[in-house]
Amino acid sequence: MSLPDPATTDDVWTRLRADAVRMAASEPILASFVQATVLGHSRLEGALTYHLAQKLGNDDVSPLQVHQVFDEAFAADPELGRAVRADLHAIFTRDPAVRTLVEPFLFFKGFHSVQGYRVTHWLWRAGRTALAFHFQSRISEVFGVDIHPAALIGQGVMIDHATGVVIGETAVIEDDVSLLQGVTLGGTGKQQGDRHPKVRRGAMIGAGAKVLGNTEIGADSLVGAGSVVLRPVPPSSTVVGVPARVVGRSTGHHPAEEMNQLIDDLPEDFYQI
Repeated sequence: MSLPDPATTDDVWTRLRADAVRMAASEPILASFVQATVLGHSRLEGALTYHLAQKLGNDDVSPLQVHQVFDEAFAADPELGRAVRADLHAIFTRDPAVRTLVEPFLFFKGFHSVQGYRVTHWLWRAGRTALAFHFQSRISEVFGVDIHPAALIGQGVMIDHATGVVIGETAVIEDDVSLLQGVTLGGTGKQQGDRHPKVRRGAMIGAGAKVLGNTEIGADSLVGAGSVVLRPVPPSSTVVGVPARVVGRSTGHHPAEEMNQLIDDLPEDFYQI
């Protein structure tokens, strides 16, 4: 099933609701949950803020209070809603395990953590840094993903599996990027100022890779799983190793969309020490 451009239509929400109806019918034990989380809402934004509030609320800030803050953010900034749709579209088209839109919406913590971050970033820009840090902490506790509220993340971003992902304060992730579990976009020490990686459009960073310092991952590049990147990666390049080095061109025009972690064209001397 193909999806139209999420920026120009709300077909994402229409199809998500249809998926939810089928899920509730096929698994009655989840029917009440699906009704409360999806079918009881008229807009995607309302369903999402309710769902995240149930997950992130605690004794310090209740689910109702979380819901109110998240609703405020989505009402104030329509770009947040467009980003949600683009992220869902990305997951549906890139993840072979996904068969419906309702699955990542309800169950994928990579999606949940990115949407939670989007609200923390809105709070950060509004000067409400204490509450932004509170939600960053809760997102880390609940989803195992630590994204600083000041980081800049574009649309159409997928964090697959997500456990152990760390994204630092001055990191930038452009549109249409894919990250897998265990990725770190971190600093190299106690430097101040602009000190975190910049990941350009279309890049994919494989599981467990570490990108350290104010360095750039070029557009449409592929960082192999387990690599440690300390230097800039040219656009449309494949890098692997510790430390990472360029071993060729990226396998496709847009590695983030292809999600291919296999690197078959390593040079003959790659495994020599």
